[in-house]
Amino acid sequence: MIFLDALDVSMVGVALPAIQHDLGLSTSSLQWVVSGYVLGYGGLLLLGGRTADLLGRRRVFLVALGVFAVASLLGGVVDDGGLLIAARFVKGVAAAFTAPAALSIITTTFPEGPERNKALSIFTACAASGYSLGLVLSGLLTGLGWQWTLLMPVPVAVIALIAALKVLPKGREERAEGGHDLIGAVLITASMLLLVFTVVQAPEVGWASFRTIGSLVAVAVLLGLFVLTELRLKHPLVRLGILRSGHIVRANLGLLILMGSYVAFQFVAMQYFQNLLHWSALGTAMAFLPAGLLVAVTSTKMGDFADRFGTGKLIVIGAAALAGGYAIFLGIDETPSLGAMVIPGMVLLGVAFALSFPALNIQATNGVHDDEQGLASGLLNTSGQVGGAIVLAVVTAVMTSGGNGETLSIGALRSAIVVSLVLALVGLAISATGLRSRRAAAEVEAEVEAEREGVKVVEAV
Repeated sequence: MIFLDALDVSMVGVALPAIQHDLGLSTSSLQWVVSGYVLGYGGLLLLGGRTADLLGRRRVFLVALGVFAVASLLGGVVDDGGLLIAARFVKGVAAAFTAPAALSIITTTFPEGPERNKALSIFTACAASGYSLGLVLSGLLTGLGWQWTLLMPVPVAVIALIAALKVLPKGREERAEGGHDLIGAVLITASMLLLVFTVVQAPEVGWASFRTIGSLVAVAVLLGLFVLTELRLKHPLVRLGILRSGHIVRANLGLLILMGSYVAFQFVAMQYFQNLLHWSALGTAMAFLPAGLLVAVTSTKMGDFADRFGTGKLIVIGAAALAGGYAIFLGIDETPSLGAMVIPGMVLLGVAFALSFPALNIQATNGVHDDEQGLASGLLNTSGQVGGAIVLAVVTAVMTSGGNGETLSIGALRSAIVVSLVLALVGLAISATGLRSRRAAAEVEAEVEAEREGVKVVEAV
């Protein structure tokens, strides 16, 4: 499923300028082709993850994958912007159930440690392979019509569905105890949908408008009611105690920043290469390809690296590479240098994903019981999708500020990239605290062990 999701994201990303031109969308309206997907995805992920725990991961995965295929078909045959966004929303809802189910199938199949780390590194390689293949196919298919980029995932989804029916075991799988927390599900889903919708709409209606402020207050109220509900239930939708683990919180924040900053950067870069520089769709795809290939080639080794060096160090180095990649792209102009800017910048972004993405997945699911792996996976994916929606909305506002929303300037694009750079630096600071906390924990453990040895010596005397 991660291959299919990455394939879809990269293909749609390259096709965005063609979709904008053919359907007559403004830059602010174009973001809804991306945000419509993110709205359904990010809003329902927690429900999707917990549903997989309760109803069975295989069953949830198969049903949602079928819906994903149908929504992909609908998206490729419509010729109206509103219908396209609706189809993207339904596809996002389907992905909200397939993504945590797929990840939790892996984490419950392989025990925590080297085996799971290896499996998750292969999981990342599949994502990178899908992203890279999507870039090439989109570059080729967009010339025939952007609709083909939306139709391409259909046969892939059908093949994945057939393979899943044969490969995933039919036997009875362990499920979480308790019934459905319907109240919690409604509250968290409503709050996530409203949050994503609010930040996506804010650039159009105004961040300081009564509508935006009122919606954010409503989100806070819904989240507050959700917390109160979960604290009182014996079998809640989200066991809030899972957030007491510092490494899980850092992993979720890390993916929020990684995906949020990159989704926004990709949107900006597509506008820059195709609308401002007038590169072809294939040329644009080739510019992004080095990052995807780097991740695909190196990801299978990341499990071994995590075993040897620990996830914390990989995440810190990845965050530094992410910031470096965005910093290089601050040099955009009307005549960009492939050797000095495009290729080095994309390579650094590829290094960032190769190191950070598998390490964050490993860190977010370590120490979690099997019956909560769907929950942990849902939390992680929610962080990534909500981050993408929020940062994309902010970046779109920055890009279109001071203009009519139809024209772009180098200055506006550069300012938008600054947003991603600042986020990457924040992520670097957060990941560094993980190293310090681990070092402090190790020192405390060493002191306790020394005291124990001292007591033994005294008793022996």
